[in-house]
Amino acid sequence: MSNHSQLLAQFKNLKLSGAAETLELRIMEAEQNQLSYTELIQLILTDEIQVRRNRTLQRLITNARIESSKTLESFDFTFNRSINASQIRELATCRFIEKAENIFFIGPTGTGKTHLAKALGHMACRKYMKVQFYNFYDLFSYLSKNDLNNKLETTLKNLIKTDLLIIDDFAFKKIEQKYAEYFYTVIDHRYGLKSTIITSNRSMSDWANVFPDPIMANALMDRLCHNAHQIIIKGESYRKKYQPNNGNV
Repeated sequence: MSNHSQLLAQFKNLKLSGAAETLELRIMEAEQNQLSYTELIQLILTDEIQVRRNRTLQRLITNARIESSKTLESFDFTFNRSINASQIRELATCRFIEKAENIFFIGPTGTGKTHLAKALGHMACRKYMKVQFYNFYDLFSYLSKNDLNNKLETTLKNLIKTDLLIIDDFAFKKIEQKYAEYFYTVIDHRYGLKSTIITSNRSMSDWANVFPDPIMANALMDRLCHNAHQIIIKGESYRKKYQPNNGNV
């Protein structure tokens, strides 16, 4: 076995797949540019670090359940002038997560609320933060399923600990008392420690009405609204504007 083959085998044994993939290319580069041994090693290790970062990022995005296409780069700010692009880009620095602040995107269906929420989730993943995305109604179906499978406690802990929790279509419909209690537990434990993004096509004055207990609802809303960025989006639906008219006037 040649030295090159032995080195590849050693890289694989050490699970340095990134270094193994670029080894031949880096050796050629070192020979052509007369790089020092130190510079060559640095290049190889940099390749390995980058591969590991890419894998971590992809894993975070997959676990967050947000489409890879819903990024800030792919969002069309020219479509809706009511959206303050500078404000969104400032939020994309993720300093709001460091300060445990929340964000509310409120507006009609199809105006970009979900895309923006997912885009900020992407930015958090790029900073290697843990993100979880749920539709409001689906979240309670998920909790119910895990309750039946005796996994509710673990599920609630994961929701509490995640760096950024994104809830889409908040206050979509009324929920049962036990689900309201689950949700309150999550928000109460995250209060002042973690960030939550909420999208809703209902005004904030309607949010408390989906919870059966008004006292709990008020306490929950107080925790959510404290230190929250409220972004009101107006305008027509992006999907409606660009859907084919099939020849109809």
